Amino acid sequence: MMRKSISGVLLLVLCVTSLIAQNVDRVFTNVNSIYDEQNPVLSPDGHTLYFTRSNHPENAGGVIDKGDIWYSTLTADRQWSAPKNAKNLNNKEWNGVIGFSKDGHTIYLHNHYTESNGSVRTQGIAKATKQGKGWSVPSDINIPYYKNLAGNSGGYISGDGKVLVMSLESYGTKGGEDLYVILKKDNGTWGEPKNLGGVINTKFQEFSPFLADDGKTLYFSSNGRGGKGSSEIFMSERLDDSWKNWSTPSALDHINTKGREKDFKIYEGFALYSSTINSDGYSDLKMYTEKPMDSLMQVTEPLAQLDTGIQIIEMERDSVIAEPNAITVYGKVLDANSNEYINAIVTVTGKDNYKKEIPTADDNGYYSLSIPAAGIYEVRVDAPGYISKRETLDVYTSEMKLVEMNYTLQPISVGTTVNLENVLFEQSTPNILESSYEELNLVVDLMKQNPSMKIRLEGHTDNRGLPKHNLKLSKRRAEAVEEYLVKHGISPKRVSGKGYGGNRPIADNDDPEKRKLNRRVEFTIVKE
Repeated sequence: MMRKSISGVLLLVLCVTSLIAQNVDRVFTNVNSIYDEQNPVLSPDGHTLYFTRSNHPENAGGVIDKGDIWYSTLTADRQWSAPKNAKNLNNKEWNGVIGFSKDGHTIYLHNHYTESNGSVRTQGIAKATKQGKGWSVPSDINIPYYKNLAGNSGGYISGDGKVLVMSLESYGTKGGEDLYVILKKDNGTWGEPKNLGGVINTKFQEFSPFLADDGKTLYFSSNGRGGKGSSEIFMSERLDDSWKNWSTPSALDHINTKGREKDFKIYEGFALYSSTINSDGYSDLKMYTEKPMDSLMQVTEPLAQLDTGIQIIEMERDSVIAEPNAITVYGKVLDANSNEYINAIVTVTGKDNYKKEIPTADDNGYYSLSIPAAGIYEVRVDAPGYISKRETLDVYTSEMKLVEMNYTLQPISVGTTVNLENVLFEQSTPNILESSYEELNLVVDLMKQNPSMKIRLEGHTDNRGLPKHNLKLSKRRAEAVEEYLVKHGISPKRVSGKGYGGNRPIADNDDPEKRKLNRRVEFTIVKE
C-alpha cells in the first residue's frame, strides 16, 4: 500500500481551482454507528479497516469502556462489512492501532497490556503478530521515559518501524497534549520521547499525528490555533533532522468543519479521518477523495489489488494556596551539576491505590499539586537522562497547608556514584528489609530505561567489629542487592559487586549519629 504526501492528495485539497474532491460519507455506511468511531487505520493490503469504537456493550469493559479495536473487511462487491470486535487485541483500557509493518505481519498498538494486580500499571506501546487469520496476544514494548498523563492516546508508526510520532502529556509538555517523536536506535531499542517544539505545539492540545512516507510531512489535529471548529487538522513540514524545526502549520480548510476533525491519514488516492460533523454518534469515520461521487466505489478497487491537560502553575511560595482539607506539595527540580531547572514528573502515591502525577512547569522547573490532608505518601521524581529520586512524606495533620519539597537530580554519566540511602538490612546480616524495595525498584527502572548501562555495586560498613567480618558482610550485602536486580529482570552481565568493609568511610566513625552513614550500599555507573 503506497501513501501520498503533500505532493499528492493534499496538493489537490489545497488548490481550489483544480479541486474536484469531496467529503464522502456513504463509504462507511456499514461501519459508522451511534457509538464513537475514531482512529481509522487501513491494513497494508487494503483489505481490513481497523478503528476504535467507544462505549459499546461488546467492548472488553462494556459500556464504560473508553475504546476497543474493531475491524471491517472489504467484501467481493467492494463494500465494507459490518464491524467485529478484535477481541484478542483488547482489554479494559483504551485500545487503538498505531500502524503496521510493511508486510502486514506485525500490528502496533497503543498502550501496554501486561496486567499487575488486575490492572495495567506500565505505559508504552505494544505489538502483536499474525497467527493464521488472527493475531497473537499483544506483547509490551518498552520505551525509556515514556509517560502520558493525559487520558487521550494518539500516534502513528512508520512502515519501517523506526519512527514513532505520539501525542503525550509528558516531560516538557507546553499545554495539554504535545506531539513527540521517538526514534528506534541501531541496536533495536527505542530512544526517549522528544518534544517537537514550539512551532508545532501550543499551550492547548495537539494530538493524532500522522507522518507521511517522505518522513517530513506531518499532519495533526489541534484546538490551539483557532479555526472553524473545536479541533482542526493541520499540516507542517520538517526542515531538518533535529525534529524541532518545522514550517508554520497550515490548516486543511477543505476538510475542517465546525465539528471536531482528527485521526487524519493518507492512502493511495484518498485520506481517512474522523469527524463529529453530521455523524451518527459522537464521531464517525470519513473519507476524502479526489474522485467525484459517481465513481466513489472505484476508490476501493486498487485496495483489493494491492497486496489533552493538567494545569501548569508558575508560582512563588506566597502564591501557593492549598485547597480545603488538603495539603499543597510544591517545589522545584534542578540539575545537581548545573543547578538549572529540568523537566521532570513528580508522582505522589498513598494507600488505597492513591496516585497523582504532574510535570514540572516548562522553563521554570516548578511543580505544585494538592493531596489529602492526612496520610503517608511516597514522592518520586523522574526525568529523562537523570537518576530518579524517591522520598517518604508523612502528613498527620490538616493544619499543615504547605509542604515545600525541592529536588536535585544527578545526570546519568559514567563515574556517577549513587548512595542508596533507603536500602537497609537486618542488623549484622545481608537480609534486605522490605522497606528497601521501593528504592531498589528505582534502580531496576533506571537500568531498564537505559538498556546499555552497567553498574558496580559497593558495600560498606562502619569500623566497629572485626575488619575481616565487616569485609565479608559488606560483600554479601552488595551481592544481595545484585540478586534483587537480577531477579527483577536485569542481566547479571550488567551488574558487578564488591565489598569494602569499613575502609571507605564518608563520616566520623567516633560519632554514633554520623557513624551510621558509613553503613551503606552505593552503585557507580561504569557504562552509560
